[in-house]
Amino acid sequence: MGIATTERRGTDRVRRLLAPLGVAAGVGAAFAVVGVVDPNEPGHYPTCPFLWLTGLYCPGCGTMRTMHALAHLDPVAALGLNPLAVAMIPFLLFWWGRWVLRAWQGRPRRTTLAHPAWLWAFIAVVMVYWVVRNLPVGAFLAP
Repeated sequence: MGIATTERRGTDRVRRLLAPLGVAAGVGAAFAVVGVVDPNEPGHYPTCPFLWLTGLYCPGCGTMRTMHALAHLDPVAALGLNPLAVAMIPFLLFWWGRWVLRAWQGRPRRTTLAHPAWLWAFIAVVMVYWVVRNLPVGAFLAP
């Protein structure tokens, strides 16, 4: 095996890692902005369109304030704002890590994120969360 082959493998590996590392850079930049620009202060970010139109909370309501709380190392406040968003972080990190590993190894990307049963279960959890957080019994889930 020659030097050119080794250099080509290294170049290919770097090229394959560009997409997952680009996603990490974008998410990191957004996390930094939300960490610095407080979403609790009015006028910095737009209002949730669903909340504005209906007066009800969507599953994502409170997520920016949750990320702001996590950026300031306050997980208790983050859980109080949007526990579903906090619960999703380990899963998102797992899928991103799996993407990086597959890119590093040169294995093709999978065409499916997860088994359809898991995706349907996730959709069901989000729908139940959406309904319950707008009921009096689920007021503790409201941001």
